[in-house]
Amino acid sequence: MNQENIKLKILEAFQFRHATKKFDASKKIANEDFEFILETARLSPSSIGLEPWKFIIVQNEEWREKLIEIAWGAGGQLPTASHFVLILARTGKDVKYNSEYIRQHLKTVKEIPEELLDDISERYGTFQKNFGLLESERALYDWSCKQTYIALANMMTAAAQIGIDSCPIEGFNFKLVHQFLNEQGLLEDGSFDISVMAAFGYRLEEPRPKTRKQIAEIVTWIK
Repeated sequence: MNQENIKLKILEAFQFRHATKKFDASKKIANEDFEFILETARLSPSSIGLEPWKFIIVQNEEWREKLIEIAWGAGGQLPTASHFVLILARTGKDVKYNSEYIRQHLKTVKEIPEELLDDISERYGTFQKNFGLLESERALYDWSCKQTYIALANMMTAAAQIGIDSCPIEGFNFKLVHQFLNEQGLLEDGSFDISVMAAFGYRLEEPRPKTRKQIAEIVTWIK
């Protein structure tokens, strides 16, 4: 496939993708297709490469019913989606520059030599201070959440490229979802909290045509 055809296929996927409110519950995503979608999340970029996320795939019907009560924005998706994902973000406990999580991540994932860890940690501290991330635990957690949205976008785009629909979901009661996940032991003693949700499946109805601003309204070239 030449470059022009590749670009056309990618743009076709963006035209295809829409925030699906209700899926065809009779259609399920094949395991290998959803594993592909998850792999695009795993390979997504994150600030200073910290991968501050976890993906919880909720297929349990009882859990979905409980989530409906506290996630008002997922009322149509939870009962019908083939796969429903809770995306968690690491909290300040783990993503502060001098945390044990970062040190272990650098050693075991990024394979940084032990003698360089202190220097890298100091540089991360300068970065986080300059960006105002050390002002509060909330600032650090919000920074992690920003990274999860990169993975979310990649998952939805990858899904669209193979004909699978999706919907990002922010419509939920944060405190109640936090409480529910904490009770299930999924927040790992405060290392994680809920960032965003996403549903995947196959559309029940065709959406209305996509509308967007013209490119000239949103792009400014400085030459």
